[in-house]
Amino acid sequence: MTGPGTAGSELVAVGSAGPTPPAVSRIHRVRLRFKRLWSMAKDRWHRYLMYRTVVSTLLFTTLALLAAGAFLSNQIASALFNERFSQISKESERGLTQARSIFESAATTDRVATQSLVNSTLATLEGDGATVVRDFVLVPMPGAENLYVGPTASGQLTSRVVPADLAEAVQAQQGIFWRSVELGVASERTPGIIVGTKVLIPPGRDYGLYLVYDLSSVQDTLSFINRAMVFTGLVLLLVVGFISWSVSRTVVRPVADAAYVSERIAAGDLDRRMKVAGKDEVARLGTAFNHMAQSLQDQIIQLNNLSAMQQRFVSDVSHELRTPLTTVRMASEMIFESRENFDPLTARSAELMYDQIERFEHLLNDLLEVSRFDAGVAVLDRESTDLVVIARKVMDTATPVADEYGSLLRLNAPPDGCVAEFDPRRVERIIRNLVLNAVEHGEGKPIDITVAQNADAVAISVRDYGIGMSEEAAAHVFDRFWRADPARARTTGGSGLGLSIAMEDTRLHNGRLEAWGKLGVGSVFRLTLPLTGEQTIENSPLPLEPAVPERVERVLSDTFPLTGEVPRIGYTPLVLEDDDLPDDVTDPEASRQRGEGQA
Repeated sequence: MTGPGTAGSELVAVGSAGPTPPAVSRIHRVRLRFKRLWSMAKDRWHRYLMYRTVVSTLLFTTLALLAAGAFLSNQIASALFNERFSQISKESERGLTQARSIFESAATTDRVATQSLVNSTLATLEGDGATVVRDFVLVPMPGAENLYVGPTASGQLTSRVVPADLAEAVQAQQGIFWRSVELGVASERTPGIIVGTKVLIPPGRDYGLYLVYDLSSVQDTLSFINRAMVFTGLVLLLVVGFISWSVSRTVVRPVADAAYVSERIAAGDLDRRMKVAGKDEVARLGTAFNHMAQSLQDQIIQLNNLSAMQQRFVSDVSHELRTPLTTVRMASEMIFESRENFDPLTARSAELMYDQIERFEHLLNDLLEVSRFDAGVAVLDRESTDLVVIARKVMDTATPVADEYGSLLRLNAPPDGCVAEFDPRRVERIIRNLVLNAVEHGEGKPIDITVAQNADAVAISVRDYGIGMSEEAAAHVFDRFWRADPARARTTGGSGLGLSIAMEDTRLHNGRLEAWGKLGVGSVFRLTLPLTGEQTIENSPLPLEPAVPERVERVLSDTFPLTGEVPRIGYTPLVLEDDDLPDDVTDPEASRQRGEGQA
């Protein structure tokens, strides 16, 4: 038996009409519901480890079951088909060979005898419907004339069941050929095999004799096996899902409890602990976590008590020192006012005592302010205020100090002002600290004060061209009692708390206080405040790092008065080369003398 097996297929074209408006509305609702479900699934996937574990286990198990089921179904189908095909091959070869021998040895000469011979022979080929399920089809070859027997078929078959390629193979060659076909109507198609050969029937005409085998029983067996595998797979999937849920719940739930307890402890509930049951690894983890939480609670309580004691000590000492300090200050003022009647050494001692007592008083005031910040009792008194007015006020108070150093205080601000809601007393203190710090470290060079505003914030920057500072110094400049150069003498302020207090005042305003510096170039301090207490700062109106050459700039000292205003925003200091500067400008001593003369 030769010939490849082929299976037919049928394509059914189904027309579709445009959706009506109600259908469109239903589709839209379905899409919204699908998006909502998808969003919920994504949220659960990212938030819950147990959900992710169970879903992943079910997904991979499903893929494994599908692959195994497809492989087993294919192997079983191949085995069933091969077994049935082996039976069909032997049966069909025996039946067709016998029928061909009968027809070739027949000696009938009339139509009736030939028809009777064909009917009796074909009756032996038809199956009984129980052990053998097969039918036959007898079709004359194309072009045959004077036929005694016409096309004949058993059951509900017709000659159309014979594939064209099989009919051509039977007509062209001697032998037995087969093809896979589909039997039945379009609604109930069943697989089958058709086997055919060429026979000679009196009066010497060629016919195609085909045996058709119905494989519906094999298909039913395969469908039953597939259903059994699907049912078994679903049961196995449920069992695996339950096992994964149970195991993950056993492992993940203590982790979730630990996360919840950690969140509660972080929120301040220090007495929260995990529930521990058993002696396994999870129980040991819970016990260790509880020990850690208890240790942290003890340390936090100890640190809080120590911090409270320190705050109370600083506050009490500061208050207790004010009374004797007032008495000492009054005595030092009397001695200071009478210093002209003393000898030079005693007069100098009176001046030093007066200065240091004044510095000590500033230090006490700063310590009291720091204690208020630490105790959390500092409050804001917001009011709508022009930041430019505050800057001018600070410049007026800082001008005497700037004159002593020979520095120029220059204001660069918009003519309309920059109004925002803030505490003017605290902001004035911030700006004063920044300006005095710039004067102290500016080495007698100009100090640029710039004010600007945007849609959600106001800002002021203080720029000096003095010694500058490194990146490390910029990171620690707002720490309490921090000094970039411990050997450098303090001549203004001197408490070491000014910039720290400025940072605390800025935090009360929900603002930003930042510093930039470069050694030998100078430094910039920028204060940014929101326009109102409800707003947040997106971007500062002023840049922090200035766009200036990386070298010390020399500016004509007579370009501006000692304390004045730059008439526009974005002012860039006039930079001249050494050859273009007058001799008294290139000579720092001559420049300082001329500045003192103008003052």
